[in-house]
Amino acid sequence: MVLVTAARDYINRMLQDISGMKVLILDSQTVSAVSVVYSQSELLQKEVFLVELVDSIYKSKESMSHLKAVYFLRPSSENIQHLRRQLANPRFGEYHLFFSNMLKDTQIHILADSDEQEVVQQVQEFYADFVAVEPYHFTLNIPSNHLYMLPAVVDPSSLQHFCDRVVDGIAAVFLALKRRPVIRYQRTSDIAKRMAQETAKLMYQQESGLFDFRRTEISPLLLILDRRDDPVTPLLNQWTYQAMVHELIGIQDNKVDLRSTGDFPKDQQEVVLSSEQDAFFKANMYENFGDIGMNIKRMVDEFQQVAKSNQSIQTIEDMARFVENYPEYKKMHGNVSKHVTLVTEMSKMVEERKLMLVSETEQELACNGGQGAAFEAVTNLLNNENVSDIDRLRLVMLYALRYEKDSPVQLMQLFNKLASRSAKYKPGLVQFLLKQAGVDKRTGDLYGNRDFMNIARNMARGLKGVENVYTQHQPLLFQTMESIIKGRLRDVDYPFVGNHFQQGRPQDVIIFIVGGTTYEESRSVALENANNSGIRFILGGSVILNSKRFLKDLEDAQRTAKSSTNII
Repeated sequence: MVLVTAARDYINRMLQDISGMKVLILDSQTVSAVSVVYSQSELLQKEVFLVELVDSIYKSKESMSHLKAVYFLRPSSENIQHLRRQLANPRFGEYHLFFSNMLKDTQIHILADSDEQEVVQQVQEFYADFVAVEPYHFTLNIPSNHLYMLPAVVDPSSLQHFCDRVVDGIAAVFLALKRRPVIRYQRTSDIAKRMAQETAKLMYQQESGLFDFRRTEISPLLLILDRRDDPVTPLLNQWTYQAMVHELIGIQDNKVDLRSTGDFPKDQQEVVLSSEQDAFFKANMYENFGDIGMNIKRMVDEFQQVAKSNQSIQTIEDMARFVENYPEYKKMHGNVSKHVTLVTEMSKMVEERKLMLVSETEQELACNGGQGAAFEAVTNLLNNENVSDIDRLRLVMLYALRYEKDSPVQLMQLFNKLASRSAKYKPGLVQFLLKQAGVDKRTGDLYGNRDFMNIARNMARGLKGVENVYTQHQPLLFQTMESIIKGRLRDVDYPFVGNHFQQGRPQDVIIFIVGGTTYEESRSVALENANNSGIRFILGGSVILNSKRFLKDLEDAQRTAKSSTNII
């Protein structure tokens, strides 16, 4: 049921049955879905000699009848129009059309009418309409992600487009897994409810036959949550390897673009961070930053040993051995320099932005009480010249989320200080966050102070002490998974859609967060799955957030809300 395997299987099936030289034609979304699970060299092994984007391929008029065209596209009206134009003047010998989701009958008719020269060999649906960044984590890379924060009246057509894309993505995941779920959603979120109802309508009414897999096991659970129920996790600095790289530099489709951080040789300007292709990353992606440094040093030592043995080439046998092992040696060299570069760059940023100082206060705000001390710590950091504007903003937001009801006077003092110290932040963004994700809007027990069990757990943790002050925070998702495992997820807070209820404890649970996931949450899911509780969790979302992206979505939503006549 691993998502990477499901997506790879689809691509294998597309390419292996078509013999000869091929061109693979993708769109801006399927290119992400393919690139995270299939490398360039693997495509070459399948005789794919050219990869093109559907909206730019018709710029060339050159005939390539010796190539077979394999299209893998989303079934959007734009893509159907591109195909219409390209089939009118075919450049390739054969056309094999694969779509990442369900085609409408009208679209099939358009394609049939356009194929006057009968070059189309097959039309199929292969449901890889999601980006499987890890075995248990997928994203949909939706560009206008801020729309989930706006009431439906602000921009109904854009919001409908957003909902349709999410429903399509969720449907594709379940079609790839060949299951139909029981669906629950977060009661306090209108957008989660809407998506849950539209997904249920698709799976149980409109396409009921397609989703009827005649399975006898207990149905999986699909739980749709709203990012605003836990606005703390995407605001925090991160100290585990994968999450930290995304927070400080940025990861897009398992690739890290280093061009903006420094002057690197061409082969290091963009590096791949994939647990499927990089054994060191797979072993260390969830490790703390301090341990990463030690582990990289060990990897460098091993590499130096290999390099030393390669220097002592004296016989023809030694030379033959070196040539045979050279690809492995070159790969090892690339891997070592990649991880050394990443850790070096992040260490510089940690020092420049005084992130250890900032993060300690962030963790206190997220995990522990003590308002007086928190106010003093945040005030001191706002006055610190070395603290960046974005870090000041995040600190005030974290304080506001924690103490919005307790200290309005002190909160106003922090707002004023933020405005004077970091003028580039427009006033009102923190207040907009509270309107969106304040205590009155949330369902979950974000700070562990509503529910008796959580209060007891926090007291126990406080008495035992914390192993690492920088990673003591656990996302709200962790509590949600615990509740599911123990059968304690309350129906009143997370109602079922329709009359499809859970017959017993589900073995598979897909949690979709409207508004985006974080790598801290995907780490929680991976660790939970490693515990073998008998339930396997998969996490998905509209995008993968870091604090910069979360703040950008907030700003975009605030700007759209202001410019709309229906002001929130």
